[in-house]
Amino acid sequence: MSNALNPDTEILAVVQASMGRRILGLGSLYLLALMVIYVAVVQPPDIGWQVFLFVLGGGSIWIAEMMRKATALSLELTNSELRDSEGTVLAQVEDIMSLDRGVFAFKPSNGFLLRLSKSEGRTWRPGLWWRLGNRIGVGGMTPGPQTKFMAEMIAAMIAQRDDPQD
Repeated sequence: MSNALNPDTEILAVVQASMGRRILGLGSLYLLALMVIYVAVVQPPDIGWQVFLFVLGGGSIWIAEMMRKATALSLELTNSELRDSEGTVLAQVEDIMSLDRGVFAFKPSNGFLLRLSKSEGRTWRPGLWWRLGNRIGVGGMTPGPQTKFMAEMIAAMIAQRDDPQD
């Protein structure tokens, strides 16, 4: 069945990382890794510090690779779920209790926070989204207008679902 014929799979909003933010974020992490490993090799401090610098450099490369893979994906909102472009379901719309995009919310940059009715465990896609128990943070390297539109769509879906006049 095609997406145009099935309203539950029709994509209502898409959020993807902007190329400029990806280049800046990934470049910063790779540069950090390069500098730290360079210092550990060229001017080796005590062995304990040298090991620490190698671990820090390796960790920076690992996080940069996780971020590179995560930000290559996009988030898609349908009438029934919020998922990534690989098909990983972040949340069912029916499980979303509230949405918070306030200034003091514990949310990613340019993003929003969802509170779910059930806990799903922990997952992290650096630069795109994270899940910690019953909370999902969307944003990071994403453009503000895209995440704002998606947040408004989710808020409208919650309001429509909770409206007793339907």
